[in-house]
Amino acid sequence: MKTINVAVIPGDGIGPEVISEGIKVMKKAAELDGRMRLAFTSFPWGCEYYLKHGKMMADDGMEQLKRFDAIYLGAVGYPGVPDHISLWDLLLRIRKEFDQYVNIRPIKLLNGAPCPIEGGTKETIDMLFIRENSEGEYAGLGEWIFQGKPEELVLQTGVFSRKGTERIIRYAFEEAAKSGRTLTSISKANALNYSMVFWDQVFEEVSRDYPEVQTYSYLVDAAAMLMVKDPSRFEVVVTSNLFGDILTDLGAALAGGMGLAAGANINPEKEWPSMFEPIHGSAPDIAGKGIANPLAAIWSASQMFDFFGCEEAGAMLLDAIETVMEERIVLTPDLGGTASTSDVGDRIVEILCQRQKAGSFY
Repeated sequence: MKTINVAVIPGDGIGPEVISEGIKVMKKAAELDGRMRLAFTSFPWGCEYYLKHGKMMADDGMEQLKRFDAIYLGAVGYPGVPDHISLWDLLLRIRKEFDQYVNIRPIKLLNGAPCPIEGGTKETIDMLFIRENSEGEYAGLGEWIFQGKPEELVLQTGVFSRKGTERIIRYAFEEAAKSGRTLTSISKANALNYSMVFWDQVFEEVSRDYPEVQTYSYLVDAAAMLMVKDPSRFEVVVTSNLFGDILTDLGAALAGGMGLAAGANINPEKEWPSMFEPIHGSAPDIAGKGIANPLAAIWSASQMFDFFGCEEAGAMLLDAIETVMEERIVLTPDLGGTASTSDVGDRIVEILCQRQKAGSFY
């Protein structure tokens, strides 16, 4: 039996509420599957920890996390703690130090999910965004000089190494080749005459190793328009850190909203733990009310199962999410329902048990 040791960082705001439901569902899925064992260890890090201790995690936090197979993160951010501190001292630190250079965000409209565009269907909105996750515009390099003076100057430096650029593009080609889908690269070479020209060049070079993969390239502004007007043209997508961050939020809106938006931060070689998270943020305005949507947290749990080779259990979680959407009985207010966070988690568990009894649980 496979054992997956998971470090849990519930984080801030609604993070603990949705992560609790995700753990509930994962435990039941593992029990019903019978081929894996999950062990969870929780850490109290985040903005509340910062307000008490002046830091987002313990001094030896990264050392503690190294011994785990995966990290399950709720949300980071809370009033009173500047966003650049909450982001850089926890989430981005983990991504960078554990070389989680692949960010995977599915943009998939499930049956029953709301869609803001006319004609949006499960068939036309089914994208897999592969975002560079370790450098690019989020490298954190730059300079701020002459502060407060008329000649004040700020430089923000994007970093695009050959290693970083080629490995993410190659990962995307491998995914496209494996799934038999097209691959689209998104850049902005007409304006960013060094970084994005280089990106396009590497994409062209790597494409020669994958003649079976049909490719497209779009400027980021055109891509944003086409995601709304003609989303079916996007299947597997590869792009830089900043563009991927922005476009996947647009994609989340197309696929039912942030309450259904999940993300995986992957170290493909498994030298370090990978991290799985809902990407909706901490939503402090509804924290503690029991109305947060846990489906994104559960979807990210499905991604975790997939990463560790438990694809059947991952698919069953995604199927259960879709069933909840189709039933339209147990939904949180953001999706037009009146159910609580725990109600939704309980219904997912019920569906899993029903599938198992019917013999359709793998």
